[in-house]
Amino acid sequence: MDDKKLVEKAKEFAHKAHEGQKRKNGEPYFNHLVATAESLKELGMSATTIAAGYLHDTIEDVGVSPEKIEEEFGKDVRFIVEGVTKLGHIKYHGTDRHNESLRKLFVAMSQDIRVLIVKLCDRLHNMETLEFVPKEKQLRIAAETLEIYAPIAYRLGIRKLSKKLEDLAFAYVYPKEYKEITTLMKQKRESEADSLEKFRNNVAKELVKNSLKGFKIDYRIKGIYSLYKKYLRRDKDIDKIYDIAAIRILINKEEDCYRVLGIIHGAWQPLPGKIKDYIAFPKQNGYQGLHTTVFTGEGSVVEVQIKTAQMQKEAEYGIASHISYKTESKNKRLDIGLEWVRKILPSFISSAKNIDGKQSKDTPAWIRELVSYQSVHSNTEEAMSEIKGDFLNTRIFVFTPKGDVVDLPNGSSVIDFAYSIHSDLGNTMSGAKINGKMSTLTTTLESGDIVEILTKKSAKPNRKWLEFAKTTFAKKHIRQLS
Repeated sequence: MDDKKLVEKAKEFAHKAHEGQKRKNGEPYFNHLVATAESLKELGMSATTIAAGYLHDTIEDVGVSPEKIEEEFGKDVRFIVEGVTKLGHIKYHGTDRHNESLRKLFVAMSQDIRVLIVKLCDRLHNMETLEFVPKEKQLRIAAETLEIYAPIAYRLGIRKLSKKLEDLAFAYVYPKEYKEITTLMKQKRESEADSLEKFRNNVAKELVKNSLKGFKIDYRIKGIYSLYKKYLRRDKDIDKIYDIAAIRILINKEEDCYRVLGIIHGAWQPLPGKIKDYIAFPKQNGYQGLHTTVFTGEGSVVEVQIKTAQMQKEAEYGIASHISYKTESKNKRLDIGLEWVRKILPSFISSAKNIDGKQSKDTPAWIRELVSYQSVHSNTEEAMSEIKGDFLNTRIFVFTPKGDVVDLPNGSSVIDFAYSIHSDLGNTMSGAKINGKMSTLTTTLESGDIVEILTKKSAKPNRKWLEFAKTTFAKKHIRQLS
């Protein structure tokens, strides 16, 4: 069956199966399935995944058997639909059940990333229609979206979804703060609209003057929830935030990104410490681009983002844009930045592994750790807090002496770094060098640090390390051996 026929057949099957079903807003239930499938299509997902999007509620809501789905649409579609169904079995009432649902989410995610992407698109439409859900459920669903689903979408690099999920949930979880920040955002944008447009035109003229061709300049508007978090970090001073609206320059070639950066800095004074090279050092979720913040010369400060069209696609769609990725990339730096994405590919290319329910050994470490979290703690509020702290909050990216990137929670120490590489390294460490200088094991690391661990056979963990360890993985091994 070709792709078009598979999707059309799934659409017709779902329409018939859900005939007569209504949602809380009175619309046919089928509209939800169409919205989910359309989101998957927008992300560039395969026909198999889009078909599963149409069918994702057929087992749970109308009693279609998994065997029937496999007979009609094949093993892969059945596997995805069953995976999404399992995620919906336990409702989120109470801490214990909440943690169990999280564990199931991470298990499904480690086996086949398509299950999670269908679930994210399903959640997006549910959030878009949350106003029709009973008030007592709205806060629970929105909080779960803001704390779990949006951060996971971000970790997978699917900013297209994470930004929407954050902003939709923000309005329900923090209604007063949402109103405050949207009002400030509107005022700020209105006051700076003319100067921003003038700066955009001046940038275009400067690029043309330097014989740049094939570029495109547009705006990037910061997400409301992302702006709110930065607003808190800036002591609630909106004038200290320079990237509410940023100028985005899209160019054809990677090498031209650096040329454009040079042109911008030649014409406008950059702010010290605000130049970030995410091309040479991509974020762990694959994001690439050059960021700089400059004085416009007219009393304002503007962030400028420079990237290729392909980098922009990566920024919007993340791992979803790599699911059909099979050939060797010519961009070696992109390979480094997306190494963890490439490692996960076998877990959904090999359907046999998925159908047998086995976790791929190539699944990224941070997902594997999430799956095994239950063995570290029982289902307690502490466990829930540490899941969020270790995996879903702000991350830092530290380097080994060989240049390998280690992804850690913000606030991590040398102790966390050592254990994240290997438990044996943590258990035998006796000292450390940070950026070539001897440092204590309790030193808090910052993004960009190069860390070398020194070891001795006679060394062993010290219980005092627990005060400085950020990750649960490190704490677990320290408790076992100290």
